Amino acid sequence: MKKATTASSCIALSLLASTALPVFAQANYPERPIRLIVPFATGSATDSSARIFGMQMASQLGQQMIFDNRAGAGGAIGMQALAKAAPDGYTIAYAGAGPLAINRSMSSNLPYDVEKEIQAISQAISSPLLLAVSPTLPAKNVKELVALAKARPGQLANGSAGTGTVGHLAGEYFKFLSKTDILHVPYKGGAQAATDAMSGFVQILFDPTSSLSPHVRSNRLRGLAVTGPKRIKAFPDLPTVAESGVPGYEVTTWGGIVGPAGMPRNLVARLSDEVQKAAKAPMVIERYQALGSDPVGTTPEQFTEFIRKEYLKWADVIKRAGLNK
Repeated sequence: MKKATTASSCIALSLLASTALPVFAQANYPERPIRLIVPFATGSATDSSARIFGMQMASQLGQQMIFDNRAGAGGAIGMQALAKAAPDGYTIAYAGAGPLAINRSMSSNLPYDVEKEIQAISQAISSPLLLAVSPTLPAKNVKELVALAKARPGQLANGSAGTGTVGHLAGEYFKFLSKTDILHVPYKGGAQAATDAMSGFVQILFDPTSSLSPHVRSNRLRGLAVTGPKRIKAFPDLPTVAESGVPGYEVTTWGGIVGPAGMPRNLVARLSDEVQKAAKAPMVIERYQALGSDPVGTTPEQFTEFIRKEYLKWADVIKRAGLNK
């Protein structure tokens, strides 16, 4: 397992740069289409989010954005491709918690090194998960869910899109802070988990708002809370988990733009500026808020520090759950 060490590793992630490209070759950047690697399948939540930002950035940059979906191994295949790409600004990626913060603690042999081979550019979005339960479950709020789980230890099940996913680890974090014993049931995708929750085969779900909101609105699932630090416009009546009786609980899913290490600093700064500009675009704000997400836009240094904190947080959760490999 690759460990986060000193502040130098953080600096390496955000500030690794070179002057390999002549200045004149960067002056008119971009002069051709940019490839945006998405390390998950077409139609996934990550892919949908990447396309919103990618299309806005393409409009701003005046160049086509070519979406290159490289699904597999929890995002590792796409990230390996990014790490091997030329650091010329024409290959970047849209990645989130799994590839950048979680996988390092779940696997000891990742084919890429986040700290040495990936350049943080800018966080793009932040979104809470929805905590939803099967309509067959009597719990109407988080306190009742916790009480039920304590009364029936090991009998309630949290369905997720797979072991090591944000939905899985959000459930492990919930168990730890609420001092409950809840079974984890991994699926091959969030849609399968949601279908079984509607039928009562599993009882609990932590999943992105974009995935669960149609089922909650149609009452096929019962929304209990959002996992972020505040309530969201998409579900203003749903409280946060923290304000519902589990103090300190906060989980967000997020995504951002990264590149291969060694990118010239002026290209990193240019792309970061474009992400921050895109985050303020009315179309981007409207589309994300409809999904319960917030566009962010940060500097490379801010994104580096955010990734570091997320890595440390999930490393601790993974260790407590005994999921290290």
